[in-house]
Amino acid sequence: MPTVLDEFNASPEPDARTELLACCASPVWAERVALARPYPDVEALVAASAKELAELDWAELRVAVDAHPRIGQLSDGPGREARWSRGEQAAAATEDDRVRAELVAGNIAYEQRFGQVFLICATGLSAAQVLAGLNDRLDNDETAERAVVREELGRIVELRLRKLVAG
Repeated sequence: MPTVLDEFNASPEPDARTELLACCASPVWAERVALARPYPDVEALVAASAKELAELDWAELRVAVDAHPRIGQLSDGPGREARWSRGEQAAAATEDDRVRAELVAGNIAYEQRFGQVFLICATGLSAAQVLAGLNDRLDNDETAERAVVREELGRIVELRLRKLVAG
C-alpha cells in the first residue's frame, strides 16, 4: 500500500508545489523541493528542504516569513496552512492579560525594528517562553536576526513537512 510520501513523490509537479506551499510560502523553495523528487524517506525530504531554505536569498525568504501571522494572532483561514499555524501557536496562547499585552507591544517593537513579523517556532512553547524569545531577539542586530529567522522558519517548515507526509 502506498504511503503519503509515495503519493507525494508520484503526484504531478504542480500538485506537489501546491502541497509544499502549505509548508513554506516561498514559490522558489516549493519548486526546487518538488523538482528534486522522489524522496526515499521523510528524512531525505527534510534534508532537501533545509538545503533549499539555506540557499534562498533574503528577499525570497521574506516571502515565506511574510505569509505568517503575528505570534499570538491566530490565522483564521480555512486551509491546511492556517489550521497548522493555529495548532503551532496553540501552546503560546494565554489568558494572562499582561503577557498578551506584552506580546502585542513586543510584536510592534519587533516590526518597527526589523520591518517584518516576529517569527518563532512556537510549537511546545508557552506564551511566556515566546515573549522571552521575542524580548531577547529585540537586542539582535539585523545580521544576527536574519540568521535566527532562517533557523526558526526551518523548524516550522520541517514540522509542516512531517505533517504533510504523515497524512
